[in-house]
Amino acid sequence: MNQKRSKVIRQPLSNRFVHWTAAISIFMLIITGLGQMPLYGRYLGPNPPALLAWLQDYEVTLWLHYLFATVLIFILIYHIIFHALRKEFDIVPRKGDVKASYHLMKAMILKKEEPPSEKYLPEQRLAYAFFAVSLLLVVVTGIAKVYQNIVGVQPSNWFFVVMAAGHNIATVMIIMAIIGHLAAFIFKENRNMLPGMFTGKVDKEYVEERHSLWYEEMKKKQNKKTS
Repeated sequence: MNQKRSKVIRQPLSNRFVHWTAAISIFMLIITGLGQMPLYGRYLGPNPPALLAWLQDYEVTLWLHYLFATVLIFILIYHIIFHALRKEFDIVPRKGDVKASYHLMKAMILKKEEPPSEKYLPEQRLAYAFFAVSLLLVVVTGIAKVYQNIVGVQPSNWFFVVMAAGHNIATVMIIMAIIGHLAAFIFKENRNMLPGMFTGKVDKEYVEERHSLWYEEMKKKQNKKTS
């Protein structure tokens, strides 16, 4: 009989809540945003199935876009305040992350021993920064676009063009970030992190081997508690 493998909590409930709420919100924002262009059924765009006919209704996609934009803004504010209060900045990029990412990617591709890592790999911290910039840009330009739609507000043409272009660029950046995020799991080594986003736990052996710096830090904290 196989013994159950020891687990380590990598992603607590709060992190999983933020991750999946943001993921669903972003997905719906992209879908409804395309509906407002309008794309579905027009300009050679795809005709949605009968159950998704609402995608062709501009008013419906507009208010759903506003709804999920509100959810996304809420979850971003919650994420920032929660980790700021707890002083948890493990995911924030650090000096040398670009070089460290190169060496780590090289090791994975050549199947060599990887350098020791913290809780988050250097490329994960860089990806987080790219996501943060993209989301900040999409939120700021999105709020500006809502403002210019208020009755009585008459922004200049350049303001309208800049905000619309910025919103579209931010959307493309987010889509690129999502593709890169999912592509990371092409590497077998990264797939061990997947359970953490569903159950919150990953194999202890994996943490000891790949995130040895984080594992040593956890052991020190545990020893302080028990001493």
